[in-house]
Order: sequence, then C-alpha cells, then structure tokens
Amino acid sequence: MATSILTHVLAVLFGMGSWVTICGLWVELPLIVPQVPEGWYLPSYLSVIVQMANIGPLFVTIMHRFRPGTLNETAVIYFIVGFGILASLFLAFFWSETIVVLGLERSVPLLLLVFFVSIVDCTSSVTFLPFMTQLKAEYLRTYYIGEGLSGLVPALVAMVQGVGVMECVNASQILRSNKTHLNKSEIDANYLVPHYQPANFSVEAYFFFLTAMMVVCLVAFLLLNYHPAVARERPNNSNESGDHTSRWKNKKSEQKPMMRSQKAKPRSRFGTGTYTWIQVVYIYIILAWVNALTNTGLPSVQSYSCLPYGNQAYHWSATMANVANPIACFITMFYTQRSLVLMGVLTSIGSLIGVYIMGMAVLSPCPLLVNDTSGTVIIVLAWFFFIFVLSYVKVIVAVILRDEGHSALVWCGAVVQLGSMLGAVTMFPLVNIYDFFISGDPCNTNCL
Repeated sequence: MATSILTHVLAVLFGMGSWVTICGLWVELPLIVPQVPEGWYLPSYLSVIVQMANIGPLFVTIMHRFRPGTLNETAVIYFIVGFGILASLFLAFFWSETIVVLGLERSVPLLLLVFFVSIVDCTSSVTFLPFMTQLKAEYLRTYYIGEGLSGLVPALVAMVQGVGVMECVNASQILRSNKTHLNKSEIDANYLVPHYQPANFSVEAYFFFLTAMMVVCLVAFLLLNYHPAVARERPNNSNESGDHTSRWKNKKSEQKPMMRSQKAKPRSRFGTGTYTWIQVVYIYIILAWVNALTNTGLPSVQSYSCLPYGNQAYHWSATMANVANPIACFITMFYTQRSLVLMGVLTSIGSLIGVYIMGMAVLSPCPLLVNDTSGTVIIVLAWFFFIFVLSYVKVIVAVILRDEGHSALVWCGAVVQLGSMLGAVTMFPLVNIYDFFISGDPCNTNCL
C-alpha cells in the first residue's frame, strides 16, 4: 500500500510540471502588464506565442507517425523539463528587460522566454501522457490530478501574493494622491475606479517558485524511472527484470503503427480494435471540442463574463475553475466510466454551461443580474461546473485511449493541442481585432 501511495504522489508531482509555467504566467499578468511596454496587449501576444509553440508537439507526433521508435521518449522528457527549468529561471532575471526594436521598446526577452516555456508545456501533452502507459492504469488518473494542480497551485500562490487585490475608491482620491494640478471638475469627481494594492512579494520571487515546481517535476520523473518501488507498479512487473521486459515490450509496440490490428476480429485497425472508425472519430472530435472550450475558447473571455459582477466574482471564478479540474480527476479514481453515450451527454451539458458564460461575456458590461448577488453566485458556479464536467470528459477519453495503447495517447496529446489552437485562432480576432466584447467594470458603475 505504501508503494502505491508513493507512486501516486510521484505521478501527481510529475503531472504538476506539465503546464505550471504557462498557467502561472497567466495569473501573474496583472503585476507584469503595468511594467512592460506592451501593456494589456501582452495577453494577445502570449496567446499567439503559445500557439506557435505547437511546433514541439507537431514534431513529436510526426516522428511517432512516420518514424516510430526513433525518439527516446524518456530522453525527450528529460530534455524538455530541464529546458523548462532554465527558461523559468531566466524569466525571473530577465522578464522586465526591454530591447529597442524599430525605435520602440519591446519586451523581447520576455516574449522569447515565454516561447521557450510554451514549447516545453505544449510538448508535455505528447510525451508525459504516453509515458504514463508504463504504469498501471490508475496512475493515469492521478497524473491528471497533478495536471489540474498545475493551474491551481500557481493561482493559490498568486492569491497569497495579492495579485489583483483591489478596492473601489472615488476618482478624486486617486487624482489627489498623484499630486496633480486639479481643476474643479476633477476635484468634484464622484465616480468609482479600481485601485490595486501592492503585491506581498515580487514577480521575480514568483518566477523562482515556478522554477522550483519544475525542479520538483524533474525529481519526480527521475524517481518514476529509477525507484525500485515504482518498478513494481508497472503492468505485469514484480521486479527489476520485469521492468526491463516491460520497457522492451513498450518499445516494440511503439515500433508498430497505431492503426494495427490486435485481435482476431477487430472492429477497426485502431489500437486494439475495440472501437469502430466512427467511434474513434467521435472520441477525438469530443476531445478537440472540449479542449478548445476549456483551454482557450472560454478562458479568453473570462474577464468579460466575470468582471461586470465585481472583482471578487472574477477572482472566485478563476479560483473555483482551477479547483474544479483536480476535483473531477480525483473523482475518476473511484468512479470511472468508458461510456461513449455518457461522454456525449456530459459534453453537451458542459457546452450548454459554456453558452451561458459566453452569453454573459457578449452582454458585458451589463450582463444578466449584474447588480444582484445571485448573478455573482451563478457566474461563479457556472465556471466551476463548466470546468468540472468537461475535465471529467477529458479523463474518460484518456482512460479509453490508454487502453488502446501508447500511440493512441500520443495522438491524444496532439488532438489536445489541435483543439486548443483552434479555440485560440477562433477567439483571437473576435477579442482583439473586431472588439466583439466590451470590458466590464469591476466597480459596477456602468449599469447602475
């Protein structure tokens, strides 16, 4: 039992390193934006940079498809995690540095380092998941808990740091505190504006914390590979020689294309032949759709959907959304389904909740129940159940594909990134070019 607990803990710590740097960077933006020349255009640049980083998973997927067995998966993970540690460390030192480009100051070091850490995090989708096939199936669910915590833990640290803590004050107070020359209209200003409190510790310290989390991920991966107790948790293995046998079998299976019959009368040439081609396409379409919604589509309008209800609503929505993911993954450890019908039903429910969230974003800055406590409660719960339901769907898909073999999980990671990219490409012009959404007022002064 102790061995099982150790492996579960290591799987969680390993999973936490998958997206921790990018997730941590996003929650730190309120402190970074005022200190860089790009200002609030920075999130738009980051969205594009993260999608450009999909060259990493694209390369890995192509190698698995056309040169199976060529890439040493373990070596690739060591490289990207080590590279991620260095990039995160350099962020702590150089995030605020600027370079003059065409006569304008630009945060070139920050953008370049974000590109590097994005390659690391995106590539983890097509390397970390397949690696988990070397362990028993229950540890894949534990890994997903860790992946959920990669968003929650940085968010909690940012809350302790005081990111986004604000109070609504009269505009005249801000003008007087700045010691500017005031005319009569400014002295008599009687409207509320947000005033953000200083952080409890610096951005540099926060990036050092993210670097430490990547180091923990590397240590966990080392132990997953070499700890004798973990070796006993591999399928059909009870000793070290068994571990080598498993590695040899995994390598041999990787050298076979994913579309290979495993049964006498398979329903298709996908994986073990359990599912028909229509079902396979259905599974991957669901996977792409869910990740498009949860990873890029709805998060790009979260501020529009929440800020009209107040700053607390926005922060509680972001926090509860990060809490929902690991909770959903934890539940799958005790109640796991492989039903394709249930997958479709839950996806529909999550999508309907997403429609409500998108509707509130479109109505910003005056969404439904904007001046009512019930409106705040509903939008927070909507974000929680939106992430909760669709996170459960993600794990259902991962469990199904895990049973179909190593290559099925490689394609799982590739489709995750494809869905995320499609969500970002769809939302970017709506948010940043066509101004389809209007920013909400955290002090609720526009809809009184």
